[in-house]
Amino acid sequence: MTLNPLSNPKGVKLLCELCQKPAFVQCTICRVTYYCGVEHQKADWLGIHEKICDNLALLRQPAPFLPSEGEREKREAVLLDKKRQMIDLTRTTGQKLLFEGKHEQAVPAAMQSLRFAIDVYGLSSIELVPSYLILGEASIGLGRLSQAEEYLAQGQWTVLKTPECSNAIKSKLYRNLGLLHAAKGEYDEALRNLADDIYHASVEFGTDDIRTSGGYFHMANVFFRQGKMEIADSLYRQVTDIWYNHLDSIVKCRTKTPETPKGMFYKMFCFLDEAQEAEAVQVLNSIYDIREHQPNRKAPDLALICHALAMLYFIFHQVKKAKEFGRKAVVTSDSNPDENFSRKIVEFMKICDNVK
Repeated sequence: MTLNPLSNPKGVKLLCELCQKPAFVQCTICRVTYYCGVEHQKADWLGIHEKICDNLALLRQPAPFLPSEGEREKREAVLLDKKRQMIDLTRTTGQKLLFEGKHEQAVPAAMQSLRFAIDVYGLSSIELVPSYLILGEASIGLGRLSQAEEYLAQGQWTVLKTPECSNAIKSKLYRNLGLLHAAKGEYDEALRNLADDIYHASVEFGTDDIRTSGGYFHMANVFFRQGKMEIADSLYRQVTDIWYNHLDSIVKCRTKTPETPKGMFYKMFCFLDEAQEAEAVQVLNSIYDIREHQPNRKAPDLALICHALAMLYFIFHQVKKAKEFGRKAVVTSDSNPDENFSRKIVEFMKICDNVK
């Protein structure tokens, strides 16, 4: 990343990509992005700009003169498709950074996704809500609860005036509201919103989908904070079961002979996107830490989470780490009377041994 101090051309108002203050530094790669200083340029680069820099020149430069209407329509279609790709990329990146606990870095990605969504769908579209929610969750993580309330209020208002709003978006809204109330110590209200999250996610995806499991996980965390460990344990077990079954299906898909056909089937059953990968790491490691340090831990629960993590790292091609958790699962399952589960771990370890 190179820096290029500017003298603003006369009559041209250049604004910082992050704070909208007067800009004096230009990205010399895309040459269409400006910053108030080096600090904001570096923050944007780490958050999202590195991933989208090459595309911004096409999207932000003035349109060339095209003589025919057909050429102009073709160019507009290409730009529209590219902007939609940018919405997906920036939102996935922002969500990934949130799962990794990098709340400050998630802000530039969310802001970019919001700009692209406004450009494509307009200022009042329901399509803007996912970006508001990422900004809201980032603000919660940074302890800026008043700012989080503003973003979530904007998202909630848009949802309320959009009767056709999907259950998927409603689920994410209620999850973020639950996180906000939990951060404020308002646990009853947090649980109410998380229950709404689980309901809408279940309607959209089913009760045993990884996209529903986040509601169970955050609800378990609320009960954990209240010292209600029996309920929290039950919910953590449910989250582990959901991820375990999902990861098991991916491992089977990837190790199946003959090789599973690629394309849409592969993406649906053999693939996690960046945000889902980060969520799996965050959620499963959090549950593992809880299970590992419980004074009266139950061997089946610890064995299950170890096997789930072993499969996750196998999917990441981190075979050494996969074997490490696999061995922990084997040792822990020695006292587990479930022979089918023990056999599955042994079979998984054989798969790991065969990886070159």
